Amino acid sequence: MAVAAARPIKSMRFDQLKIFTGNANPALAGKICGALGCTLGAASVEPFSDGEIRLQILENVRGADVFVVQPTCTPVDRHLIELLLMMDALKRASAERITAVLPYYGYARQDRKDKPRMPISARLIANLIQTAGADRVLTLDLHAAQIQGFFDVPVDHLFAAPVMLEYFESIGRRDMTMVSPDAGGVERARAFAKHLNAPLAIIDKRRTDVNVAEVMHIIGDVEGRHCLIVDDLIDTAGTLVKGAEALLKQGAVSVTACATHAVLSGPAVQRIEASQISEVVVTNSIPLSEEAKRCTRIKTLSVAPLLARAIQSIHEDGSVSTLFL
Repeated sequence: MAVAAARPIKSMRFDQLKIFTGNANPALAGKICGALGCTLGAASVEPFSDGEIRLQILENVRGADVFVVQPTCTPVDRHLIELLLMMDALKRASAERITAVLPYYGYARQDRKDKPRMPISARLIANLIQTAGADRVLTLDLHAAQIQGFFDVPVDHLFAAPVMLEYFESIGRRDMTMVSPDAGGVERARAFAKHLNAPLAIIDKRRTDVNVAEVMHIIGDVEGRHCLIVDDLIDTAGTLVKGAEALLKQGAVSVTACATHAVLSGPAVQRIEASQISEVVVTNSIPLSEEAKRCTRIKTLSVAPLLARAIQSIHEDGSVSTLFL
């Protein structure tokens, strides 16, 4: 289940592999390069005084296989524009192939029209990424898997589950119940339950407004169990905290949570600190704010080795199937 670090690439194409990043998560890009044994590409990404972004690639990329590591996290629009400009610059500089590496895909929650006269934002973002020059996409734990179908280029959709499961297997707790925070996340929670040989429960909730959810009841037996809420992202943490309260009211001994993307906007960190949740395990797909770093209940796992192995496989025209559960 452990995700091994990528081995140094020894193929004839190694000299042509280049990795670039904007300002979204340079620390993650640096760790990916460390796992691959290569250096991060040189680029200048700075704002003009009016807020426009000035971008320049500072090294030769002609004929190179280029990977742009850029999660579209807060501030979402700025980091998205950085990604688009960087790919456009690489395309115009004659890069052989450009792969957009999106550890976090912003706008993924807007993947359909659920009300009249609304955009399908996730599809628009896909169109922009392709138009900017992406020849393929590497992403991690999309909020909705069908977003892969919004692209007309190859998409490698990875999951952070191997990284998470390795951590929870190391704890060795046997009286755990996996909990899906809603009906849409059942498949994800079921995969955890299968690999940890644990039962499954579901929180039946009703969303009353954007970022507002009311927990209805718990489907499954959680009395006397240590519950692990499994989700793809934590935004304001309102759903997470209410779910934990409902589980504890139903007799759960403790509640832990895990999510790939630590969006943690608004009052999320304060809510987690004030809650009865024992631990919240996230990944470094999104950099934590200083407030979140100070929160002792939030633990971060690295997905750099996982992404590095995927980049290596793509560069060598190999399979990424070994990185899946």
